[in-house]
Amino acid sequence: MTDVNLRALYGLKYNPFLPNLPADALWVLPEAERFAQRVQTLALQGGFALITGDPGQGKSKTLQWIAQHISRIPDVSVGVMERPQSKPADFYRELGELFGVSLTPLNRYGSFKALRARWKAHCQSTLLRPVLLIDEAQEVSSLCLTELRLLQSASFDSESLLFTILCGDGRLPDRFRTPELLPLGSRIRARLQLMPLTPEQLQNYLAFALEQAGYLQLMTPELIQTLAAHSLNNLRVLNHMAAEMLDAATERNLPRLDESLYFELFSPTPSKPRRNKGA
Repeated sequence: MTDVNLRALYGLKYNPFLPNLPADALWVLPEAERFAQRVQTLALQGGFALITGDPGQGKSKTLQWIAQHISRIPDVSVGVMERPQSKPADFYRELGELFGVSLTPLNRYGSFKALRARWKAHCQSTLLRPVLLIDEAQEVSSLCLTELRLLQSASFDSESLLFTILCGDGRLPDRFRTPELLPLGSRIRARLQLMPLTPEQLQNYLAFALEQAGYLQLMTPELIQTLAAHSLNNLRVLNHMAAEMLDAATERNLPRLDESLYFELFSPTPSKPRRNKGA
C-alpha cells in the first residue's frame, strides 16, 4: 500500500497509523502539555528531566513532540542522541558531533574540558542551556550516565551547563534508586510518567489522527469504540490493529472501515471439533 493508494481511495494525506507522521500530526498526550511548560523553564536552568512508561504508551512520540516544542525557542541548541548503548569513548564522540566539538575520545579529560567550554560559551551568549534528548535511555550504561551528570555540573553543583531529557521504560526509575545512580536520580527536576490510556482517550486519539490525515469518516463510530475497547489501553497495539485494517480495506477497495472487517481480521477462528474415531 502506498500514499498514492490512500489518496486515491480515501483522500488521506498519509497513513495515520504508521510511526513516520508529520510533526504537526503528533497527538499530545493529556499530561504532556504541563510537562512541556516545565521543560521550557528548565531550558533556562538546566538539569535533568525524565519521561517513563510501559512499551507502546507513546514515550518516543511525546519526546518527538517536546523536541518540536523546544526547537521553537530562539537560540536553543538541541542534540538528539541516536546510539544510547555506546561505551564511553563513542558516547563522548557522539556528544562532540551533536554540539560541534572536535573530540579525541581516547583523551577523555580533554573531551570533558572541550564539551564544558562549548556549553559554557552557549550559556553565556544565549542565557539558555544546550538541550540533550536521549530516547531509549534505559540502554545507557551507568558509567555513561555518571559521566553525563559530572559533565553538566559546574561550580560545586550550583550550576548546570546542559539540560538533558531522558526517555525510557520502567527500568529507568528502578536504576535511579541504586547506589551508583542515586546521585543522578536525585537531580531529576521534572518527571512525566505515561500511564495506560482509557478507551475514551484512545477514541479521542483516533478521531484526531483521522482528522489530521484528512478523512475523519474513514472509520465508523462503532469501529472506533471497538478498537479503543480492545487495544489493551496501548497506543502501539491500537495503531497496529488500525494499520492492519487499513491495509486490508485498501486491498479490497472498501469504501470505509467498519466492525465487520474488525471481526473478520481479529476474531479467533473456531476450531472444528475432532471426530471420535470409534463413532
